[in-house]
Amino acid sequence: MTRPAALFVIAAVLITGCSTRNVSWQKNSSKEPSHIASVPDKKNYTHPTMRPYTVHGKRYYPTVVRRGEMFKGIASWYGPNFNGKLTSNGETYDMYAKTAAHKTLPMNTIVKVDNLDNGKSVTVRINDRGPFVGTRIIDLSKAAAKEINMQKKGTARVRLTVLGFQKSGSTSIPDLKKLQSGPEEKIIGSFAVQIGSFRRFEGALITQEKYDNYRGYSTIIKDMEYEGERIFRVWLTGFKSDAEARDFIAESEFKHSFIARE
Repeated sequence: MTRPAALFVIAAVLITGCSTRNVSWQKNSSKEPSHIASVPDKKNYTHPTMRPYTVHGKRYYPTVVRRGEMFKGIASWYGPNFNGKLTSNGETYDMYAKTAAHKTLPMNTIVKVDNLDNGKSVTVRINDRGPFVGTRIIDLSKAAAKEINMQKKGTARVRLTVLGFQKSGSTSIPDLKKLQSGPEEKIIGSFAVQIGSFRRFEGALITQEKYDNYRGYSTIIKDMEYEGERIFRVWLTGFKSDAEARDFIAESEFKHSFIARE
């Protein structure tokens, strides 16, 4: 497999042309900007490996993955040339461990890989990004490739099944029972829909209050700067994916809104 010297370029995407003061206001009873979030909320912090990234000019957006989801495509494998080097999540790659690289699945996702050419299967843990070649959807370690008898051929038609998610920092593969007792899905990244932009805070506050909890989504006011001018943008937050946000815009009264990434 061919990999670029720099595997990926990570970028947190907000709104082109804007800068943020890292200040936001949530809805409160006092109607005053009394709780300014000068430090990002830890529970909303997105690890760099989960942010959008670009490889060979193509943008990849990790979003939301559910247990039981299946994907079909071509698997490849990587070994000696990368053994001992760092993976995308900071681990040391061990070609004798049952791990794999995937473009967007969360790190520590546990995946069953079925070789559709011979019926063999292997369970792996995602700890790297790739493969960035054609239609390939997963890059297996040498050990995993050997278990489904594809290391000599180099590629195979496979079906991926998401079994569950291992805790961060753990390198083991839990048994199926433990995985099934874990979370049903894992959300990667956070999407918002901008529904208003105001020069005066009062206008933003009125819009925030009017649409808070609209269809189950929460509002937030973003204090930002655009072309040297201070503006207050109102975002609806809580969208789990780009697709969910696009569907919302198409079916709502906000036809001219656009999607932002938090």
